[in-house]
Amino acid sequence: MTSLLDPNRLKRQYASDKLDRDIVEAREKYTVPPTDFVSWALNSVRWQGNESVLDVGCGYGQYYDKVMARIPDGSYYGVDLFAGTMSSHPAQRSRLAVGDAVALPYPSGVFDVVMANHMLYHVADIDSALVEIRRVLKPNGVLMATTHSVQTMPEVRSLLRRAVIILTQQPPSAVRMPLTASDLFGLENGTRMLSRHFYAVARSELPTTMIFSTAEPLMQYMNALRDMIELYLPPDVSWELVLDVVNDQVVQLLSQWGDLPISRLAGVLVASDHGDFIHDFLARRAQARGEAV
Repeated sequence: MTSLLDPNRLKRQYASDKLDRDIVEAREKYTVPPTDFVSWALNSVRWQGNESVLDVGCGYGQYYDKVMARIPDGSYYGVDLFAGTMSSHPAQRSRLAVGDAVALPYPSGVFDVVMANHMLYHVADIDSALVEIRRVLKPNGVLMATTHSVQTMPEVRSLLRRAVIILTQQPPSAVRMPLTASDLFGLENGTRMLSRHFYAVARSELPTTMIFSTAEPLMQYMNALRDMIELYLPPDVSWELVLDVVNDQVVQLLSQWGDLPISRLAGVLVASDHGDFIHDFLARRAQARGEAV
């Protein structure tokens, strides 16, 4: 069975930035009230204005403009495994590189902030990527990593499971929820992973709700996630049939309720050895012990 980390699947998914943009735009369009997740996540870092920032898995540059607004005297660099997804990135080409998170093409100790936003779950060896991220960070540097919770979108999971139970010959007890990206690196297990590499990790969550009043945009959103969900369907169930059954369920629910809310839970993990949020604590502790700060 093909896995979420299959290189061919990822290469197909990120041959261009279209899929990423479609998913982000759908979230922005249907989230009520409107929520600026990028700004919220960036506010978790104590910016000074002169940071050197590395955006790992930068894609089309979703964070670029708002990072640059926070570092008028700083510098931005982006790296991604797939050149196609960076084709419309607004940064200068000289500031972008094709590279792997487990072998970053940069010298050691040069970045104040490394961002790894909604991407570590694509890395087969997350610990190796974190070792590399720590290598390129300055001693007081900060890692900012956004991701989902394993509890995100329970309504979608329920709709999918119900559809599969209806369609498959397997008993309901044998039907398992599809493995999601957040199962590989989410807010919950991601906190534990980062704590193996950094002295301190802070976790912040932002619950939001997407509200759909018709079935079509929700079906389009789910179809954008097809490449991940389809991997775990039973062999006697096709994606097209699943989508048909889910669509029927959604139409029925909308006829009863008028709107269908989908609960999302995403957030940001901030990790550091000496900088950012942990700096003041370490300074006070050193002072109390009579140690040099």
